[in-house]
Amino acid sequence: MRYVDNQVTIIGAGPVGLLLTILLGQKGHEVVLVDRWQSIYDRPRAVTMDAEVARILASLGIDCDSDPAFENHQELYYWKNADLQDLQIVDWESVAPCGWHVTYWFNQPEFEARLMSMAEASKSITILRGWQAIKLLNGDDGVAVELRQTPEIFGPDGDRCTLRSQYLVGADGANSFVREALGSPIMDRGYFFDWLILDMIPDADYKMSPAQWQLCDPKRPTTLVPGGPGRRRWEFMVLPDEDPNEIAKPKAAWELLKPWGLTRENAELERSAVYRFQACWAEQWRFGRSMIAGDAAHLMPPFAGEGMCAGLRDAVALGWRLNGILQGHLSDNVLDSYESERKPHARHYIDFSQQLGDIICITDPEQADQRDKAMIADLIARDYAPITGDHVKLGPGLWCENTPGAGQISAQGCVGYSGKQGRFDQVVGQGWFILCANTDTKTLLSDPQFELFKNLDGRILSVGPAGAGFDVDDIEDFYKNWMAELAVTYVIIRPDFYVAASSNTSAELHGCFDYLMAALHASAD
Repeated sequence: MRYVDNQVTIIGAGPVGLLLTILLGQKGHEVVLVDRWQSIYDRPRAVTMDAEVARILASLGIDCDSDPAFENHQELYYWKNADLQDLQIVDWESVAPCGWHVTYWFNQPEFEARLMSMAEASKSITILRGWQAIKLLNGDDGVAVELRQTPEIFGPDGDRCTLRSQYLVGADGANSFVREALGSPIMDRGYFFDWLILDMIPDADYKMSPAQWQLCDPKRPTTLVPGGPGRRRWEFMVLPDEDPNEIAKPKAAWELLKPWGLTRENAELERSAVYRFQACWAEQWRFGRSMIAGDAAHLMPPFAGEGMCAGLRDAVALGWRLNGILQGHLSDNVLDSYESERKPHARHYIDFSQQLGDIICITDPEQADQRDKAMIADLIARDYAPITGDHVKLGPGLWCENTPGAGQISAQGCVGYSGKQGRFDQVVGQGWFILCANTDTKTLLSDPQFELFKNLDGRILSVGPAGAGFDVDDIEDFYKNWMAELAVTYVIIRPDFYVAASSNTSAELHGCFDYLMAALHASAD
């Protein structure tokens, strides 16, 4: 039996595990990433991401607006009934307040390969592929996980080893070994719908307009969306009297695609699979030095396109906390707020996805007719105005609940800084910030407060018009308008882009700052 010591072990090399591995590796932490398979699964799964995830990827140097692996159609998303009347119009064409387009499309195998290359390039990251966890000991001073080479690949007599680490994260999917080993109970909504997923590579001249829409036909609810550059996806609800195994066969798939002009002659069927959409979450996400994230912690129907997005948010939330702990700047107790913040946030999208599914998955003609009449009436009443996404707050945690904008993703505009212009994150950076709508930054914090903030690599910057003595040039008055909307002068922003607190006076700022620092450094006593 071999023993390997490291700082963090991550089980599961999907997008969530890879992102967390990269974030910790960038800070020089020793990370071991474990996956039971030797290579990336080469079939599409997730195909869409939101503006917040685009912002996260930009911090890794991936620009979803210019990178050829991503696409944004800058079109509205339509829901239509069986007669192709509009039932709902959703804004998927605008730029979100956080600076990126509302929706992007991509091919998951290519995305995972990109992240894997980044992880492989880090000297502090060790990747073990073809290994699976079989035993977990979660101690007060560290975590030990026993691994064996995957029997399906190496047979029953494969090698074994034990990893000993300060912390462990299970990002090992819906059938998570880590979650089961830790004993976290599952809250299951009992929400089950089977849908056939067809991933297609049509000929280059194939076009669909609109590019993204939902057919709410009780005879066969259908989703039609891009699948990344050069790809498209069809999702067909499996009806109650249908055999999921039969409908997933290529012959049945091609029959369903006929009305959409796709044949074996003008398209490639890349993947045909029936998925059971579920709505459930783990009741506990942290067990001392072990945590779970992504599908190991929550599953949601894909109707809002937020499943993978929620998991990547988990990774970022864990990343800055673990980094601060391992650097000795934060208390281990900040991991409690990972669960308290992220679980309600993920549950919001589970609830929202389920609500969308309840509308879409109607197969009774009378119920569908009632739905259509109500939705059309609502659409007419608001003069066909598209709806926009809401600002989802974190659950209670490391933010000041009674201050405007706190607990929400911070807005992001284009700025000028050190001779460069662009989005704030790419021009100024990422981390802890206090942004000021005036130039009073040098005496804003007391000396002890400043030292605490300095230990977090925190920066205090004024944002305002060019040539007026501000640290950052506020192009097009974006930050001026954002702060005016919040009615504040100061905003504290965390490394995960979320607003930790805001205030209108320096005295209020001091109170918020002291509250946050006490929470970040609180011991277990």
